[in-house]
Amino acid sequence: MTIEGKRQSIPMTEGPSRAAARSYLRGVGYSKEDLHKPIIGIANTWTEIGTCNVHLREIAEALKEGIREAGGTPMEFNTITISDGITMGTQGMKASLVSREVIADSIELVARGNLFDGLAGIGGCDKNMPGIIMALCRLDIPGLMLYGGSIAPGKLNGVDITIQNVFEGIGSHAAGRIDDAGLEALEANACPGAGACGGQFTANTMAMSAEILGIAPIYLSGVPATSKDKHEATREAGRILMDAVRANRRPSQIITRKSIENTIASVAASGGSTNAVLHLIAIAREIGIPLSIDDFDAISKRTPFICDLTPAGRFVASDYQAAGGSRLLARRLIEAGHADGSTLTISGRTLAEEAALAQETPGQVVIHTFENPIKPTGGLVILKGNLAPEGSVMKVAAANRVEHRGPARVFDNEEDCFAAVQSAQINPGDVLVIRYEGPKGGPGMREMLQVTAAISSNAELSAHVALLTDGRFSGATRGFTAGHVAPEAFVGGPIAAVREGDIIHFDIPNRKLTLEIGDEEIAARLKGFKPPPLRWPKGVFRKYVDRVTSASEGATT
Repeated sequence: MTIEGKRQSIPMTEGPSRAAARSYLRGVGYSKEDLHKPIIGIANTWTEIGTCNVHLREIAEALKEGIREAGGTPMEFNTITISDGITMGTQGMKASLVSREVIADSIELVARGNLFDGLAGIGGCDKNMPGIIMALCRLDIPGLMLYGGSIAPGKLNGVDITIQNVFEGIGSHAAGRIDDAGLEALEANACPGAGACGGQFTANTMAMSAEILGIAPIYLSGVPATSKDKHEATREAGRILMDAVRANRRPSQIITRKSIENTIASVAASGGSTNAVLHLIAIAREIGIPLSIDDFDAISKRTPFICDLTPAGRFVASDYQAAGGSRLLARRLIEAGHADGSTLTISGRTLAEEAALAQETPGQVVIHTFENPIKPTGGLVILKGNLAPEGSVMKVAAANRVEHRGPARVFDNEEDCFAAVQSAQINPGDVLVIRYEGPKGGPGMREMLQVTAAISSNAELSAHVALLTDGRFSGATRGFTAGHVAPEAFVGGPIAAVREGDIIHFDIPNRKLTLEIGDEEIAARLKGFKPPPLRWPKGVFRKYVDRVTSASEGATT
């Protein structure tokens, strides 16, 4: 039997021996004709817990319309999501990075179990998108990732605001710089409806990354969540997917070394989230492409920073899309020699062919040219040294210093550090060290946005304090911060040897992160090291601790 685009699902739906399977499916409402078409799985990360994913049922319906119009039969199923923003600053945030692995595993299981001919994953929050792409890499069937879209900016006193303003408002409130009414006004207005966090935070960084990578339909995926154009853009994505199914256009043809390097360049040029380092290494690992954190530093060093996006700049994701979006950024990168335009995308066109379709809004000031960059090098740097032998990740797009040297203030969890900042126990010049928050030690590498936002809201501290952690940072983080310090404290990395008052030196030009004590002293302090007991000695967190790799390897399981 030959049905165009129907490959995987023939053993599931065709022939007399499959009558029982078809009977179950007809009971759902599928017709006899539906079951003889290519079967397309729709993995939805819908939840009503937070704005990022609350609208994804509507996105799925539009996507299914496009698939049906193009001759496929969509079958939707759900997987999980954890809101990074809602859980931030609590023990619940430890579930966030773990959820990336669960999302990938669950999509893979449903797709393998049901022998789908194609797959679309709909994501809204930070870990949804890399989790979906990881599953697509494992399955290697025609598929795409579709972004639910960015939230519209909130408005307060005629000024655009995002959730970042609320986190920084919490710090201002604790310091007495705004009152209860001021904080309430921020809280009530920052999130006006559905969509993911509005700046070039992790969700928008990964959405853009998926477009440049080629696994998301470029420009269509970036249409904001509540835009009048979102429904038709999503239908078109369904039609693109069916074309890929018929052509047998698979992730292994799209996600290549060149397309990953293009994507790293886009993160560097846009001032994207440090989380992209973890996620792109994880994606590369799933598709079988060697990638190290050193690759990020090399590409960022030669790629100027050109996108004026918050938290480093002025504009939000909807402004980026209106300016010309990822097609325009791709055109800039290709024309300047920072990206290879020959890579294939899910549409069947090359990245260069997609970039040629870019429509730049006259007079836009969001996406600069490389002749007029915001900074001469990209937004990410990798620091190594005796404190981070495997490396650490620093976003310098929003940092105005290139060096810091000061005494360590050591905290064995995020809560204690946040309390110290809130109670004015931190002094200018200090280096805040937050440890036992790594992949195993957290577990799950919590993001430290609550701490960094409290520091950023204090002008005296923000310009004169540094922070490092074996945990992560939110894409909304600003300031002089290094995360993903590896090896982590829980496995006896040098960060576990730091003591209160030790001098730590950040040297960005030389890419060094140094604890200013001798190697023999570090070894002596770590002799007989024993990690603290696990907070959760059984269940999903224990499984994760037993399997997870170092942050320098993508924190994959």
